[in-house]
Amino acid sequence: MMEIPTRHLGGLAVSAQGLGCMGMSHGYGASDDDQSIATIRHALDLGVTLLDTADFYGSGHNEELIGKAVAGRRDEVVLATKFGFANRLGEPIEIRGDAAYVRQACDASLRRLGVDHIDLYYQHRVDPDVPIEETVGAMAELVAAGKVRHLGLSEAGVETVRRAHAVHPIAALQSEWSLWTRDLEEEVAPVCRELGIGLVPFSPLGRGFLTGRYTSVEGLPESDVRRTQPRFADGNLEQNLAIVEKLNELAAEKGVTAGQLALAWVQHRGDDVVPIPGTRRQKYLVENLGAVEVRLSVEELAAIDAAAPAGRVAGTRYDAGNLAFVGK
Repeated sequence: MMEIPTRHLGGLAVSAQGLGCMGMSHGYGASDDDQSIATIRHALDLGVTLLDTADFYGSGHNEELIGKAVAGRRDEVVLATKFGFANRLGEPIEIRGDAAYVRQACDASLRRLGVDHIDLYYQHRVDPDVPIEETVGAMAELVAAGKVRHLGLSEAGVETVRRAHAVHPIAALQSEWSLWTRDLEEEVAPVCRELGIGLVPFSPLGRGFLTGRYTSVEGLPESDVRRTQPRFADGNLEQNLAIVEKLNELAAEKGVTAGQLALAWVQHRGDDVVPIPGTRRQKYLVENLGAVEVRLSVEELAAIDAAAPAGRVAGTRYDAGNLAFVGK
């Protein structure tokens, strides 16, 4: 049985790889709650401690699902959730970071999760109309009240990170980071490391694309978000398949899957990096965790880097509407 090492997000100890739970309720078509709960519990059995959710996922369903899955096992789990999207699924985007909403959102998440505290509480997106000092000040009050242990930000820019950290220590910054999304490497990651903030990459497998399992969107459910994302659009998808083709070659040489190689590359970004690949199935959970044991030499890392240079990735990671709330 594999042993998952421990890494630290600020002062918070977690398993070196977490489990992103969004897809169990949101984004990738219909799912089976019993299957999802079994996957979460199997992750805990294997030594995963960090479970990641948000109040937005499934309009609260995902938090309720996790609450059921961890019932009776609370002391084995580091629960991370997020607030900020005040709209429900399918409605126009509304971001709120005002103090009253922060308190309201936290209490609602605690009820859905069925717990008395949240281990890591993130602002999901920065509210452009509310000073970050107000938002983090309210989050800090939740820490003082014992409702939250550590604070995080998601998809925040450098200035916001610095200002937030000056109000209260930020344990983690969550952002998309993978071989085909490397926006935070130049400025954000160095600032986080300067301040002692851990990094939590979501979609480290490029929404499954880097596993090589998807060569078109034809087989995806109509409600699958990838059908609307630029990198999966006609023309872009075909160009991006060249990345997966090279990954497959390198993975075969290493004796691992393309997904494991892509995940191992993320795991090698630093000891302060804790990726949270998402899956609803135990088969892929076990495959993903196998990446923790993959060791890559300097030469192998360079070859993987060369497989996905920034200029080769076709299409932005979000449409214009969603990109407007990234890096603020």
